Amino acid sequence: MFLVTGVQAAGKSTVAQALAERLPESVHVRGDAFRRMVVNGRVEMGPADPPAEAVRQLRLRHALAAQVADGYADAGFAVVLQDIVLGEHLAEMVGALRTRPCYVVVLAPSAKVVAQREAARGKVAYQPGDTGIAGLDAYLREQTPHIGLWLDTSELTAEETVDRILARAEAEAAV
Repeated sequence: MFLVTGVQAAGKSTVAQALAERLPESVHVRGDAFRRMVVNGRVEMGPADPPAEAVRQLRLRHALAAQVADGYADAGFAVVLQDIVLGEHLAEMVGALRTRPCYVVVLAPSAKVVAQREAARGKVAYQPGDTGIAGLDAYLREQTPHIGLWLDTSELTAEETVDRILARAEAEAAV
Protein backbone atom coordinates (compact mmCIF):
# COMPACT_ATOMS: atom_id res chain seq x y z
CA MET A 1 0.00 0.00 0.00
CA PHE A 2 1.39 3.36 -1.06
CA LEU A 3 -0.26 6.62 -0.04
CA VAL A 4 0.94 9.48 -2.24
CA THR A 5 0.08 13.00 -1.12
CA GLY A 6 1.11 16.62 -1.58
CA VAL A 7 -0.44 19.96 -2.49
CA GLN A 8 -2.35 20.59 -5.72
CA ALA A 9 -0.05 20.51 -8.78
CA ALA A 10 2.70 18.68 -6.86
CA GLY A 11 2.57 15.82 -9.36
CA LYS A 12 0.54 13.31 -7.33
CA SER A 13 -1.57 11.94 -10.18
CA THR A 14 1.35 11.58 -12.57
CA VAL A 15 3.67 10.00 -10.00
CA ALA A 16 0.98 7.70 -8.57
CA GLN A 17 0.07 6.42 -12.04
CA ALA A 18 3.74 5.88 -12.94
CA LEU A 19 4.31 4.09 -9.63
CA ALA A 20 1.27 1.84 -10.13
CA GLU A 21 2.49 0.99 -13.63
CA ARG A 22 5.79 -0.25 -12.17
CA LEU A 23 4.14 -2.60 -9.64
CA PRO A 24 2.76 -6.02 -10.59
CA GLU A 25 -1.01 -6.47 -10.27
CA SER A 26 -1.61 -2.92 -9.15
CA VAL A 27 -4.34 -0.33 -8.94
CA HIS A 28 -4.31 3.45 -8.71
CA VAL A 29 -7.05 4.75 -6.41
CA ARG A 30 -7.73 8.46 -6.97
CA GLY A 31 -9.23 9.91 -3.80
CA ASP A 32 -10.54 12.95 -5.64
CA ALA A 33 -13.00 10.68 -7.48
CA PHE A 34 -15.01 10.44 -4.25
CA ARG A 35 -15.23 14.24 -4.03
CA ARG A 36 -16.49 14.43 -7.61
CA MET A 37 -19.23 11.87 -6.87
CA VAL A 38 -21.12 14.43 -4.78
CA VAL A 39 -23.58 15.89 -7.29
CA ASN A 40 -25.45 18.35 -5.07
CA GLY A 41 -24.29 19.76 -1.76
CA ARG A 42 -20.54 19.49 -2.28
CA VAL A 43 -18.56 21.95 -0.16
CA GLU A 44 -14.95 22.54 -1.21
CA MET A 45 -11.95 22.77 1.12
CA GLY A 46 -10.33 25.77 -0.62
CA PRO A 47 -10.63 28.58 1.94
CA ALA A 48 -8.00 28.98 4.65
CA ASP A 49 -10.72 28.37 7.26
CA PRO A 50 -12.98 25.80 5.55
CA PRO A 51 -16.57 25.31 6.68
CA ALA A 52 -17.28 22.36 8.96
CA GLU A 53 -19.23 20.67 6.15
CA ALA A 54 -16.18 20.81 3.87
CA VAL A 55 -14.08 19.10 6.54
CA ARG A 56 -16.80 16.47 7.09
CA GLN A 57 -16.92 15.74 3.37
CA LEU A 58 -13.12 15.57 3.19
CA ARG A 59 -13.03 13.03 6.02
CA LEU A 60 -15.75 11.00 4.29
CA ARG A 61 -13.78 11.09 1.03
CA HIS A 62 -10.65 9.88 2.83
CA ALA A 63 -12.55 7.12 4.63
CA LEU A 64 -14.12 5.88 1.39
CA ALA A 65 -10.76 5.98 -0.41
CA ALA A 66 -9.17 3.97 2.42
CA GLN A 67 -11.94 1.37 2.28
CA VAL A 68 -11.57 0.96 -1.49
CA ALA A 69 -7.78 0.80 -1.24
CA ASP A 70 -7.97 -1.86 1.47
CA GLY A 71 -10.51 -3.79 -0.61
CA TYR A 72 -8.14 -3.94 -3.55
CA ALA A 73 -5.26 -4.90 -1.25
CA ASP A 74 -7.42 -7.66 0.29
CA ALA A 75 -7.95 -8.97 -3.27
CA GLY A 76 -4.18 -9.20 -3.77
CA PHE A 77 -3.43 -5.96 -5.59
CA ALA A 78 -0.59 -3.56 -4.85
CA VAL A 79 -2.36 -0.26 -4.22
CA VAL A 80 -1.28 3.30 -4.90
CA LEU A 81 -3.76 5.63 -3.19
CA GLN A 82 -3.36 9.24 -4.21
CA ASP A 83 -5.08 12.27 -2.70
CA ILE A 84 -4.46 15.59 -1.02
CA VAL A 85 -4.00 14.49 2.60
CA LEU A 86 -2.48 17.28 4.67
CA GLY A 87 -2.24 18.36 8.28
CA GLU A 88 -3.98 16.21 10.87
CA HIS A 89 -5.75 14.34 8.06
CA LEU A 90 -2.54 12.48 7.16
CA ALA A 91 -2.40 10.62 10.47
CA GLU A 92 -6.16 9.98 10.23
CA MET A 93 -5.78 8.48 6.75
CA VAL A 94 -2.87 6.27 7.79
CA GLY A 95 -4.97 5.10 10.74
CA ALA A 96 -7.91 4.34 8.45
CA LEU A 97 -5.81 2.13 6.17
CA ARG A 98 -5.65 -1.46 7.46
CA THR A 99 -3.15 -2.75 4.91
CA ARG A 100 0.46 -3.08 5.99
CA PRO A 101 3.07 -2.39 5.05
CA CYS A 102 1.83 1.09 4.26
CA TYR A 103 4.26 3.48 2.62
CA VAL A 104 3.54 7.21 2.88
CA VAL A 105 5.08 9.40 0.19
CA VAL A 106 4.78 13.18 0.45
CA LEU A 107 5.63 15.04 -2.74
CA ALA A 108 6.99 18.43 -1.68
CA PRO A 109 8.30 20.46 -4.60
CA SER A 110 8.98 24.13 -3.92
CA ALA A 111 6.08 26.59 -4.06
CA LYS A 112 7.76 28.21 -7.07
CA VAL A 113 7.77 24.90 -8.97
CA VAL A 114 4.15 24.22 -7.97
CA ALA A 115 3.21 27.63 -9.40
CA GLN A 116 5.02 26.79 -12.66
CA ARG A 117 3.30 23.41 -12.89
CA GLU A 118 -0.08 24.95 -12.12
CA ALA A 119 0.40 27.51 -14.90
CA ALA A 120 1.43 24.82 -17.40
CA ARG A 121 -1.38 22.34 -16.85
CA GLY A 122 -4.83 22.35 -18.39
CA LYS A 123 -6.82 22.83 -15.20
CA VAL A 124 -6.92 25.41 -12.43
CA ALA A 125 -6.68 24.03 -8.91
CA TYR A 126 -6.08 27.30 -7.04
CA GLN A 127 -9.23 29.41 -7.25
CA PRO A 128 -9.59 33.07 -6.21
CA GLY A 129 -10.48 33.21 -2.52
CA ASP A 130 -8.84 29.85 -1.81
CA THR A 131 -5.68 29.32 0.15
CA GLY A 132 -2.98 30.17 -2.37
CA ILE A 133 0.04 28.13 -3.35
CA ALA A 134 2.32 29.73 -0.75
CA GLY A 135 -0.25 29.26 2.02
CA LEU A 136 -0.92 25.64 1.15
CA ASP A 137 2.80 24.95 0.86
CA ALA A 138 3.35 26.45 4.32
CA TYR A 139 0.48 24.34 5.69
CA LEU A 140 2.05 21.21 4.20
CA ARG A 141 5.48 21.92 5.65
CA GLU A 142 4.39 23.30 9.04
CA GLN A 143 1.15 21.47 9.91
CA THR A 144 1.54 18.06 8.28
CA PRO A 145 3.22 15.38 10.40
CA HIS A 146 6.63 14.49 9.01
CA ILE A 147 5.93 10.80 8.60
CA GLY A 148 6.94 8.66 5.66
CA LEU A 149 9.16 9.68 2.78
CA TRP A 150 9.18 13.38 1.95
CA LEU A 151 10.58 14.13 -1.49
CA ASP A 152 11.46 17.51 -2.94
CA THR A 153 10.53 16.73 -6.53
CA SER A 154 11.30 20.20 -7.86
CA GLU A 155 14.09 18.91 -10.09
CA LEU A 156 12.83 15.34 -10.67
CA THR A 157 10.85 13.80 -13.50
CA ALA A 158 8.00 11.45 -12.64
CA GLU A 159 10.20 8.44 -13.49
CA GLU A 160 13.04 9.72 -11.32
CA THR A 161 10.56 10.28 -8.50
CA VAL A 162 9.26 6.71 -8.82
CA ASP A 163 12.84 5.40 -8.85
CA ARG A 164 13.48 7.20 -5.54
CA ILE A 165 10.23 5.99 -4.03
CA LEU A 166 10.97 2.37 -4.89
CA ALA A 167 14.59 2.64 -3.71
CA ARG A 168 13.73 4.30 -0.41
CA ALA A 169 10.22 3.08 0.50
CA GLU A 170 11.19 0.17 2.73
CA ALA A 171 13.68 2.19 4.78
CA GLU A 172 11.98 5.61 4.88
CA ALA A 173 8.31 5.49 3.85
CA ALA A 174 6.89 2.66 6.00
CA VAL A 175 4.53 3.79 8.76
